[in-house]
Amino acid sequence: MTELSGHAGELAVAVARAHGVETMFTLSGAHVFPMYDGAVKAEPPMRLLDVRHEQTAAFAAEATGKLTRRPGLAVLTAGPGVTNGISAIAQAQFAGSPMVVVGGRAPQNRWGSGSLQELDQPPIIAPIAKLARTIPTAAEVAAGFDEAFTVAGSSHRGPVFIDVPMDEFFNQGTGVLPSGATPRGADPDPELIEQVAALLAGAERPVLIIGTDVWADGAEQAALELVEWAGLPAITNGMGRGVIPGGHPYLVTKARGQALGGADLVVVVGTPLDFRLGYGVFGGKDGGTPARVVHLADTPGQVAQHAELVASAAGDLTAVLTGVRDALDKIGPPDWSGWADDLRAGVRAAADRDAELLGAEADPIHPARVYGELVPRLADDSVVIGDGGDFVSFAGKYVEPKRPGGWLDPGPYGCLGAGLGAAIAARLARPSAQVTLLLGDGAAGFSLMDVDTLVRHELPVVMVMGNNSAWGLEKGPMQMIYGYDVVADLAHRTRYDEVVKALGGAGETVTDPREIGPALDRAYAAGTPYLVNVITDVGATYPRNTYGV
Repeated sequence: MTELSGHAGELAVAVARAHGVETMFTLSGAHVFPMYDGAVKAEPPMRLLDVRHEQTAAFAAEATGKLTRRPGLAVLTAGPGVTNGISAIAQAQFAGSPMVVVGGRAPQNRWGSGSLQELDQPPIIAPIAKLARTIPTAAEVAAGFDEAFTVAGSSHRGPVFIDVPMDEFFNQGTGVLPSGATPRGADPDPELIEQVAALLAGAERPVLIIGTDVWADGAEQAALELVEWAGLPAITNGMGRGVIPGGHPYLVTKARGQALGGADLVVVVGTPLDFRLGYGVFGGKDGGTPARVVHLADTPGQVAQHAELVASAAGDLTAVLTGVRDALDKIGPPDWSGWADDLRAGVRAAADRDAELLGAEADPIHPARVYGELVPRLADDSVVIGDGGDFVSFAGKYVEPKRPGGWLDPGPYGCLGAGLGAAIAARLARPSAQVTLLLGDGAAGFSLMDVDTLVRHELPVVMVMGNNSAWGLEKGPMQMIYGYDVVADLAHRTRYDEVVKALGGAGETVTDPREIGPALDRAYAAGTPYLVNVITDVGATYPRNTYGV
């Protein structure tokens, strides 16, 4: 057992490092100076990554949690520093991202007298966090920070907020260095696992949907083994993308409509039955029988309560998926080859239909053409980040990662502005990987100034923008409902690449579809933050079945 002593900032940094934290994302503020001093004086020093807006620091911590499966750390000064991070905290809660946000707090010895940025922050954040509390004294910092990181990193993962009064942050304290170990999820009920296996054994047309928590819970290998051993057609979403590699014979995401419309059993693992999955209702069109639904989650609290389920189970997802395979093996290996062949034919047909748009010569450029050029240039280790509405919807259709852990999107909260923070996190977490940020021109307005952060910290990222001079996700629906649209247009063909250049990066604007590929090649070769600003057709909107309501 290692004893710690020092001021509260030093104790906090030591505990964070014990939990695997390598980078502190922040924007300078006096309320949290002791955290910086602790980082500088640590041996070795902890990396300080300072940004231009606190939202970027919090989004970077959230993305770090997603990529590393250990809590990311954002340190935000009191008052507006903390409130600027709230959207990222909410995104982490919806996406199950492990992160710890440390807030500055007005000094306790002045509390109630109106000192600068005096605000009781935990009650504001409590509804969107696993835990939100004040650590009142330096003596409680080591134990309090250990609790924060343990709670954030335990199933079901999510954000934790803690603040420390400024005067106590400077005070001396002692504590114990924690092991940094995160408890493994609970073992699932074996009877419920056997029930799931029996339902699979009796199904003729099953589909497995693999979501973010399969990656977050470290169950990607178990999921792939189940799919390959059983010959089970699978669809991926969120950070489940890449668990079944792009091009795999049992990955049928491209035939999603056919698969979910024709399935008689849908097993959903590691993702909520929300608007992205029809609230848990599959098939049943034209008088057909809806598919039966099974929900598998990392904790009982994540099992859907609104959907009609024929079975459910919860626990460590490796144990859940391995248990289903073992139980199914005892019943007898299933044969779904005919169903899988039908879906593979659907995948091929979808690819044939996609080919026309992916190679479209339209002027203005069709957004799909961007992906026709981008996808062949994505490396197997690529981290692809989506920050946008309509333009990034096309990415969900055409980009199929080759490896797990290579896709980042806002998740069900749908928050714009997360992209630059996620790009910073990805470049640090995967220093040798190809990092590509997909931006809508609307989303870019939230965070493009943090290209300055990429430049200052020498973090090369390729940014690909679909610039249709509009809020595309809102413009079309409003026209559909009212016959007109308002507050949906942005300035025509803005040279966002010139903004990036002014901040020290590089870039170019593309208006000819034949120039997209060469521009991407220049971007990947540049070794600097580089924006390819592609002018796209505002009328070429993504064909969607749901608007999230």
